[in-house]
Amino acid sequence: MGLFGRTPDKPPKELINEWSQKMRKEMRVIDRQIRDIQREEEKVKRSIKDAAKKGQRDVCVVLAKEMIQSKRAVTKLYASKAQMNSVLLSMKNQLAVVRVAGALQKSTDVMKAMQNLVKIPEIQATMRELSKEMMKAGIIEEMLEDTFESMEDGEEMEEAAEEEVDKILFEITAGALGKAPSKVTDALPELQPEGAAAASDEESEEDIEAMQSRLAALRS
Repeated sequence: MGLFGRTPDKPPKELINEWSQKMRKEMRVIDRQIRDIQREEEKVKRSIKDAAKKGQRDVCVVLAKEMIQSKRAVTKLYASKAQMNSVLLSMKNQLAVVRVAGALQKSTDVMKAMQNLVKIPEIQATMRELSKEMMKAGIIEEMLEDTFESMEDGEEMEEAAEEEVDKILFEITAGALGKAPSKVTDALPELQPEGAAAASDEESEEDIEAMQSRLAALRS
């Protein structure tokens, strides 16, 4: 117990070990999120193939857009993991500094990484907490959060979706016809009897909506 009944701050080494432990725990959260999204992507990919076989171009494009958004979400999560690894490495360096100087040292690298990590919804609460503790310990300065996210260009998204559909269609038509359509707008092969296709339309729509909901939930 310190002066005026205050509990003294934790030793620097103990702080660093606690921060590193919390960071590793959140990295496991990110890993689970990535695996969940990728499993859902595989289901969407199979649905795109099924829709392409039925000649349902619009369905292919809708599902391909979902895959593109999910892939971008996974890319951001991997980038977050890299930044978390960077913070862990900095924590190791801080331990060396503490052994020599007896105190923690301010780090611009940790500052930059934490500014990005507090924007990741999956780990936001823990990263905010860690940032406050690091500010108190003097490793980073008070952060001004940049809440503006880059907006996706609609035309670019549409073009990317067509490219994704092209890749899926190539896999299907290469086996069925031996030739892939040059563009997504080309006619797709009708490989299922019309009666069967009509009977499964309503079920397909429900499946698509369910997949979109699951992917949106995983990305949010």
